[in-house]
Amino acid sequence: MTATEPDIADIDEALIRDLLRDQYPDLADRPLKLGALGWDNQVWRLGDDLAVRLPWATESADALLRKEHAWLPGLAPHLPLPIPVPQRLGEPSERFPRPWLITTWVPGEPADRAPVTRGAEAAVALADFLTALHRPAPEDAPEGRGRGGPLADHAEGFANGLASATELGLIPDPDAVRAVWEDAVAAPECAGPALWLHGDLHPANVLTTNGTFAGVIDFGDLFAGDPAYDLAATWILLPDGAADVFHEAYRFHAAYRPAADAATLRRARGCAVLRALGGLHIGHAGDHGRPGGKSTWGPPARASLRRLTEGGTGGLTGG
Repeated sequence: MTATEPDIADIDEALIRDLLRDQYPDLADRPLKLGALGWDNQVWRLGDDLAVRLPWATESADALLRKEHAWLPGLAPHLPLPIPVPQRLGEPSERFPRPWLITTWVPGEPADRAPVTRGAEAAVALADFLTALHRPAPEDAPEGRGRGGPLADHAEGFANGLASATELGLIPDPDAVRAVWEDAVAAPECAGPALWLHGDLHPANVLTTNGTFAGVIDFGDLFAGDPAYDLAATWILLPDGAADVFHEAYRFHAAYRPAADAATLRRARGCAVLRALGGLHIGHAGDHGRPGGKSTWGPPARASLRRLTEGGTGGLTGG
């Protein structure tokens, strides 16, 4: 364990209070409670309306927090769903040698634990959110971490993921999955400007309340690129029968195109296949008690692949 990788055991309430007293003493006496352990960060609830996010699992988390601090305050006012808006940035210190972030707290339950039950309402909420987010990004916008480019760049990852999932008995019809992928790779590449993207819309990063979407969290992968990477969420997050409602409601920014075209949706299906394969493996690992596994990721991944493959490659909306 290096100085830039504090162990999970080193992050506790006492440490966070020390950091607050040192840099933001006006917040130091608020109630603290562990909220979640993410891939990159621990999230601690700070009072009723704030949260503290501290990197602990990956070295890349430092840059991701700084990126959110730089860009999210400007994007948040235009978004119709709540997001964790950075309020203050904690700088590295002798006590904790990494940056950390204070954001607004977004209430709700992750969709992998509390799935959508009001499909049409959730579809409109997601469409409105992505319509607002998917605006042309400035030239200095961040690039994706291995995302946003041609799907063909992920051919090896797809092949390996499909092969291992098939070997584990997680894929009932690998040929149907492969057909969706090959159709997506063959689709024309994105011809429009790079748009702002969340970049990581899986069920644990979208919150629900009363059966519909209530917030979107974890913008560490925020970048500018092909909207297909976000539109994959249509198949990942929404229940059966809701995709057509989403596509009726979703619109690109007027300066780009009035709606998602067939090529974009074909690429989005390929992105959704990649996301679902990853979810299958994470769910399987969770079922078997392996590190990094989450059993709650398996059911939405299986449902996604079923929706994507039911109608072959012809049903673009996959509803």
